[in-house]
Amino acid sequence: MYIKKLQILLLSIFSLSIFVSTAQEINIDNLKKHIYYLSSDKMKGRATGSQELKKSANYIEKEFKKYKLSPKGTKGYRQSFTAKVSRVVVPDSLRRAENIIGFLDNSAPYTVVIGAHYDHLGLGDFGGSKDPDNIGKIHNGADDNASGVAGLLELARHYSNNGVKEQFNILFIAFSAEELGLLGSKHWTENPTLPLSEIHWMLNMDMIGRYNPANGLAVIGYGTSPQFPAIFEGIQSDIKFNLSKDGNGGSDQTSFYKKNIPVLFFHTGGHEDYHKTGDDAEKIDYTALKSILQLEVEVIDKSMQQQKMDFTWTN
Repeated sequence: MYIKKLQILLLSIFSLSIFVSTAQEINIDNLKKHIYYLSSDKMKGRATGSQELKKSANYIEKEFKKYKLSPKGTKGYRQSFTAKVSRVVVPDSLRRAENIIGFLDNSAPYTVVIGAHYDHLGLGDFGGSKDPDNIGKIHNGADDNASGVAGLLELARHYSNNGVKEQFNILFIAFSAEELGLLGSKHWTENPTLPLSEIHWMLNMDMIGRYNPANGLAVIGYGTSPQFPAIFEGIQSDIKFNLSKDGNGGSDQTSFYKKNIPVLFFHTGGHEDYHKTGDDAEKIDYTALKSILQLEVEVIDKSMQQQKMDFTWTN
């Protein structure tokens, strides 16, 4: 009887270890599912204020609920605001937008913020398109930024199911209206749903799907905290990554940097399909995307071994 109980106990421990190990693996199939859905023609380019962006918001919220993240918006998972199109004159220049916000509550005093914007250019008819011959056609935005949202959702899955109660909370934010001038992240940092003083640091993913081995992955913001050198010490990856000090840049981490919060911005760089109709899901390098997220997990985990991170201006 004793031996049988011991066997059952060992089998249970083994099964749990297999579950935790599987949960810790970044899943390429999940990444493909998210990117192919968000950048399909049916989503019509996810323009701010569109019905298709609302469908994207619903998709993200459903995933947050599946991972049992707590709602951390102003109304459930949502934080609504008005976004204005200012690059060109359009009849509907004022558009309703929503940040989607989920919280992994580890009962910790401080929180890591992980963010990515989920809007794109729609049909390219409200400014920003680099494809003048195809204005009025769908700009799918697979790399920009379905890739970042896929990363956001996969990190949410990982940290919700890894069997570990970390020493920090994690706030996951899908920002809207980034393409209109970082409006979603600006709104959140001006109207935060948790105190800015409680933020450990912020990680932003924008265009992480088109890795070019010749250039490597850009990790921007390395100079925004004196703790980042210790965090990156000894970190290795099967992809090349380059550390850049500046905290400013053309994406949502800038809004946090301007509030004296340490930031890192992960970015695989521009390409011939940037803000054009050819930015499609089949062009994403999913193997490299998995490696980027594995690198991010290591960085996040090592950051949780630090005390609350100090901030440094880089310019």
